[in-house]
Amino acid sequence: MKLIVGLGNPGDIYKNNRHNIGFLFLDYFVKKNNLKFKFDKKFNSEIIKDLDYFFVKPQAFMNNSGFSIKKIFDYYNFLADVLDFQDNLIVIHDELDLDFGNFKISYNSGSAGHNGVKSIIDYLDTKKFTRVRIGISNENRNKISTDRFVLNNFSDSEKNKLLNIFQSIEKKLALY
Repeated sequence: MKLIVGLGNPGDIYKNNRHNIGFLFLDYFVKKNNLKFKFDKKFNSEIIKDLDYFFVKPQAFMNNSGFSIKKIFDYYNFLADVLDFQDNLIVIHDELDLDFGNFKISYNSGSAGHNGVKSIIDYLDTKKFTRVRIGISNENRNKISTDRFVLNNFSDSEKNKLLNIFQSIEKKLALY
């Protein structure tokens, strides 16, 4: 079973923020496949358990995403005795160092300053998992602070391009 985690911040105010691109990808995928998230209180996450996949949107703020993932791992004995999560844990998140529209799949890499990824690395005590880094940067990035930039909503033209980006990621990951 693969655990697919989309990172973001909970709440309507953050729904279309750049920082929530992990949530947005999972929302796209779930809608396309007629699936539905359910909130699970014990994990503080929106979850879908399917035959081969476990989709998760932690409902803690980004900086504490790892807590929910660790609780899921512990509860289900997920990947017990596995030291290398490459094929079992995929974390999807925003990436400032990639131009908007680009994505990169990496493995066994540090957090590069991304607090959600850092939280997962800290709670699981490993960085040996797959990351799908989706570029959110554009020419406006240097005009405002990073904190403000990632919490800005996507522009209308960017929203129109997200579908193509998400389809490319879905194909590359070979989901379903």
